[in-house]
Amino acid sequence: MERRRRRGQAVGQTDNPPGARPSRMAMAVVVVAAAAGLRTQMLRVSSKIPTWYPATFFSSSSVPTVKLFIDGKFVESKTDKWIDFHNPATNEVIGRVPKATQAEMNAAVESCKRAFPSWAETSVLSRQQILLRYQQLIKENLKEVAKLITLEQGKTLADAEGDVFRGLQVVEHACSVTSLLMGETMPSITKDMDIYSYRLPLGVCAGIAPFNFPAMIPLWMFPMAMVCGNTYLMKPSERVPGATMFLAKLLQDSGAPDGTLNIIHGQHEAVNFICDHPDIKAISFVGSNQAGEYIYERGSRNGKRVQANLGAKNHGVVMPDANKENTLNQLVGAAFGAAGQRCMALSTAILVGEAKKWLPELVERAKKLRVNAGDQPGADLGPLITPQAKERVCHIIESGTKEGASILLDGRKIKVKGYEKGNFIGPTIISGVKSNMTCYKEEIFGPVLVVMEAESLDEAIKMVNDNPYGNGTAIFTTNGATARKYSHLVDVGQVGVNVPIPVPLPMFSFTGSRSSFRGDTNFYGKQGIQFYTQLKTITSQWKEEDSLLSAPAVVMPTMGH
Repeated sequence: MERRRRRGQAVGQTDNPPGARPSRMAMAVVVVAAAAGLRTQMLRVSSKIPTWYPATFFSSSSVPTVKLFIDGKFVESKTDKWIDFHNPATNEVIGRVPKATQAEMNAAVESCKRAFPSWAETSVLSRQQILLRYQQLIKENLKEVAKLITLEQGKTLADAEGDVFRGLQVVEHACSVTSLLMGETMPSITKDMDIYSYRLPLGVCAGIAPFNFPAMIPLWMFPMAMVCGNTYLMKPSERVPGATMFLAKLLQDSGAPDGTLNIIHGQHEAVNFICDHPDIKAISFVGSNQAGEYIYERGSRNGKRVQANLGAKNHGVVMPDANKENTLNQLVGAAFGAAGQRCMALSTAILVGEAKKWLPELVERAKKLRVNAGDQPGADLGPLITPQAKERVCHIIESGTKEGASILLDGRKIKVKGYEKGNFIGPTIISGVKSNMTCYKEEIFGPVLVVMEAESLDEAIKMVNDNPYGNGTAIFTTNGATARKYSHLVDVGQVGVNVPIPVPLPMFSFTGSRSSFRGDTNFYGKQGIQFYTQLKTITSQWKEEDSLLSAPAVVMPTMGH
């Protein structure tokens, strides 16, 4: 421990001298805690890395350590294994996440298990009221949560606010639980017999979230599960823990009982724990194909329900009759926003027929995007999450040239003044891409658009359907018949017509398909309610003749006759 502490002090440098002005990041996080109404002492760390964190869920040390949330309390882990997380714009260590011990993970599940009976029996109206208060607190603190996301994940502040807002929409939809949880009835199925069903909670459920949406995806998970009467064990990404911890505090402030939500941290051991623990009934996962396939297989083998959103290769089909100005803007925004770190990023453009002539203008628009740290005014895209992610994206770009494609716009050598050590890649466009190339077969997860060409709509549809992924796609056209044909024939779960990122609003469900999803029930909306509940069907018979009253007996009863 002492060695680790000394290492942290070396990274953290020294405190600001008296009278020195805190860094921009430091001031941002001060605002986070103040506006959140946490009313807790703030932690002073250093002048070079972000200097303040909410002490409610970060422990005081040279580099802040993230707490666990168990049984309604933010507690310091007793582990001796820690994971550094960084500001992607500078690569400086800004905190450490514990690899929760086996005892701590067991304690979190036991807390969920103890809280479940009373929470499941709590009136659905009472659960709804807690969610109504919760959505209001998220609204009030949306910008502050966004600042924490930008600090840890790197995306621009505007994009981070969108991250929180899309999660908030799911919470708002969960507030309509009184309608969503209704069962079904069929009276008089035969004489004197009725059948009716209830939707009941499963028990303890768990969620494993990725780094790219630190607020939205956890908010897809535990609010939907909890409003149905389940208790929840959440494992946020170890790279971006702050937003989930903040959201847990807001949920507690909304009146959620202790133990209804518990949070652990970790990596492989925590994932295996969730997959194997017999008291966890269902798992929600969003992330990479490799991890998702593993969690689906291991969790299912242990008898758990699993819903897993995996990777993607989303195509934008551009017809020559499309609105040119709008289409080019949509392609640029959907391909390069969030530095391409979205499972719904529009990472492949298929230019049909004469639309191939638009390629030079597409490149010129992409060149105008501003790359900078996410908290800087005017930034259009920020850094990738880690140096390893940057290296992988650069390697895939390089593979394009080796396999015969052309790099029309190369963002690999971009330098951001003041953030020279950040994980930045500028917008990159690769043309002449074929289906057998690595840059097409791999999900790049960076600000890279690969461009393919087709002679007809039918050829474009075949290209999309031949790809194994089925998360999202879009077609750009002014012809209704073309749009209808594409929407019906393309084998992808979410289709946009002149909408580049067709993520459904929460009254629907996120319906990625094929290799982009494992499980049989999708996230949020009606399917989310189905995933987090089980049906109980009751067949009831009350014979009509049993309702007839007999005459009162006035004779002395006799026994034994």
